[in-house]
Order: sequence, then C-alpha cells, then structure tokens
Amino acid sequence: MAFVTLKDMGSDFHRLERFDGGDFVRWQRKMHFLLVTVKVYYVIVNPRPPEPGENEEESVAKTRERLRWDQDDEICRGHILNGMSNTLFDAYHTVKTAKELWNQLERRYITEDATSKRFIVSKFFDYKMVDGRSVMEQFNEIKSILDRYSQHKLALDEFIVVTSIIDKLPPSWKNFRNNLKHRKEDINLDELGTHLRIEEDLRKEEKSKSEGEDEEAKREESHIEGNWKSADSKMQLELAFQNHQLLLSVTHVP
Repeated sequence: MAFVTLKDMGSDFHRLERFDGGDFVRWQRKMHFLLVTVKVYYVIVNPRPPEPGENEEESVAKTRERLRWDQDDEICRGHILNGMSNTLFDAYHTVKTAKELWNQLERRYITEDATSKRFIVSKFFDYKMVDGRSVMEQFNEIKSILDRYSQHKLALDEFIVVTSIIDKLPPSWKNFRNNLKHRKEDINLDELGTHLRIEEDLRKEEKSKSEGEDEEAKREESHIEGNWKSADSKMQLELAFQNHQLLLSVTHVP
C-alpha cells in the first residue's frame, strides 16, 4: 500500500464540513460513508490481528495482515482528526487508535443529541448489508450499533436481533438466508457470527478455486489454439512445397 500523508488525506476529504461540536450525528454519517469508501472503516469494528505467541511461527500472510491493519488504522485515525475543527483536533490528536477516537466522540457528543436514542434504534433497523463488502465486516458494524444500545440502556430481545440480522443479509446470500430462517433450533448472536464467518470463508475458497479453474481453462484454450495454428502453418508449408514441386515438374517437361 502506498504511503499516505495527512495532506493527501485532507485533500480526499475536503468536501466534508469540519466537525466543531455541533450536529454530531450528521457529521458521523458522512464520515462513516467516506471511511467505508476508502476501505479503512473496518479497523473501527474489527480488532487488530493478534501478535504471535512466544514460540509460535507466524505466516507471512498473517504478518502482512497485521501490518496492513496498523497502517489502515493510522490512515483512518488521520481522516477522522482532519475532519475536525482545529480546537477539537488539538483536544483529540493524542488518542492512539481510530476505534478509541471514534468511541470517545460518540460518548461525548451523541449523548448530547436529543434524538440519539431514536437515531440508534433506526440505524439498526434500517441497516442493510450489501454485496461487494465483507459480510463479517458488516456484521461487526451491526454489533457496534448494538453496543450503543447498552450505553443508552436500551434492551432488544436477542431473538429479534438475530432474526433481523438474517433478514439484512445481501442478495447473493438469499439461499443461505432462507436456510437460516427455516432452522428448527434458535441460535444466538455469537452462533450467527460463527455461521456467517464459516460461510464467507467457504465462499472465498470457492471463488479462488473457480478463478484458478478459469485461468487453467484459458491456458488450455490458448494451448489448443496454438496447436491449431501450428498445424495450419504446417499444412500451408506442405501445400506450398507440393505446388512448387508441381511447378518444377511442369517447367522441366521435355
């Protein structure tokens, strides 16, 4: 990933009105959209990949994943800070992570919003998952919304929560959604998360396998096409040689 400076981040977000302490909910919605657009919002809802154990060997992929998370966290934090007025920037620039910064702003300002409870309730029920983004990332976003229910002492039955989240699954998950809805046994929120993670991992494996098969098919097609071209060229050479021999025989007729 290319190195991104605070100046670069500021230019990308220049259209966003700087937050000065008022109308936090509207500012947060816009900031959320922008962070999702630049693919760094996940660091607010997904925990940092853990460090390897003392005697544990770590794969290169895991190391890269953690390094990428660290860099994206710094970029995300920079975007949020650059979306603030100078006064608020000075007050919050020492906060270490994007998640901590995001949560501090919510605790400080959303409780001052007279419509905050209605906003949180509507945010959960209006949330719809979309194709093209990780389902687990979106699931974690929903869980972060539910965490704010507790902050405001709002109670919501877990069965309703699970059923609602199942209904929010993206269009490409229609069959999986129907299978979950027709289960005889109820599942809790953690169990739903496990099912979603397993299903998403399987889909990633199938996609990778399918892409590999497509690439192999293209190589085979190219190989066959090359053989046909080679055979065609050989036939043309043989035909040209035969014509040449025929011409010689006609030329040397006594």
